[in-house]
Order: sequence, then C-alpha cells, then structure tokens
Amino acid sequence: MKKYIQITAGRGPVECARVVTLVTQKLLKELPQLTVADYEQHNDRPDCHMSMTLVANNIPDSFIGVWQGTVQWIATKNPYRPNHKRKNWFVGIQFFNETELPVINESHIHYETCRSGGKGGQNVNKVETTVRATHTPTGLSVKCSIERSQAQNKSLAREILLLKLRQQNDRAIAQSQSQQWSNHDRLERGNPVRKFTGPL
Repeated sequence: MKKYIQITAGRGPVECARVVTLVTQKLLKELPQLTVADYEQHNDRPDCHMSMTLVANNIPDSFIGVWQGTVQWIATKNPYRPNHKRKNWFVGIQFFNETELPVINESHIHYETCRSGGKGGQNVNKVETTVRATHTPTGLSVKCSIERSQAQNKSLAREILLLKLRQQNDRAIAQSQSQQWSNHDRLERGNPVRKFTGPL
C-alpha cells in the first residue's frame, strides 16, 4: 500500500524549515525507496522547506515506529541567526495511507498537459508528458513531470492535489483551534521520537 510521509515546520521560524530539509535528507538516506512527492519552500531560503511530502510503497511498521512524532535538532551552528541563544528546533513527522486522502468530486479537477522544460532528451521536449491538475472550487493547482508517461503524471498530480487539499483543511482546523495547538506543540516538544545534533 502506498504511504505518505509529511515533515512539517508548523508555524516555526526559518531554523525549523531548515530542519525539515535536514530530516528529509536523513529519511531518504535511511529508506532509499522514498521519493519526494511535494514540498513547500521557505519564502526567503531555497535550502529551507516549511514542509516536505515523501511517498513509497510498503513502508515497514518498524520504520514508522521510530520516526512518527516530533523530531528534535540540536544546532551546533546557526548560519541564519548566529547570535540566537536557542539551540533546540523541532519538526513534526506524520505518516498516512492513500486511503486517508480527502474524497472529492472528480469533476472538480481540471487536467491540462504541457511539455516538460529543461534537460531530459528530445522526447521530453516533444511529448506533452507534464500534467497540471487544478481543483476548480479552491483554485489549488499542482504540476507533475516526475514520471515518464502522461498517465502516470496525471495520477501523481491528482494525489499531490489531494495532499494539498488535506493540508489546507489541517491548517484551517489549526487556525480555529490555535490555543489548543499551541499547548499541543509545547507538549510534543518535550517528548521527541528522534534527536539529532549538528549544524543547520
């Protein structure tokens, strides 16, 4: 079964966004079959991400058990704010199955095809394999060119779009329950499932 991993900085500062990137690198190294399905880059820092979404088939339960929850990064060097006294930064990791994605009306998704840009050989530029999926009621849109075929990219674009809709719903819930989430954040920071030490 296909499973997704979301690594998020929550409402954290740039340091947390950097930790998302660093933790993602560790996840990819530890489980090579993972691939990046989607990401949200920090506005000012290309090496920092507010969230990353990874996907793979048949992720072992033992892997989930040691990664799901809060991850703590103890910074030995902070190039973003060198004089900042805080050393501990936290990100959240959540696993969920494809079946947990939201159910939406398929007629609300509009698909467009286009040619892929950049390197990749003549076939990439001649064949319209890239697919853009747009959820018309919300205006959310994603573009996928990871796979070689248009059909595969269409399927993946749909999945990523559903992920974004799920994230949007989660953010709405978080905003409406901001105090509850603040308390939850403080509680989770005291009980990380993994700890790493190193420069940001």
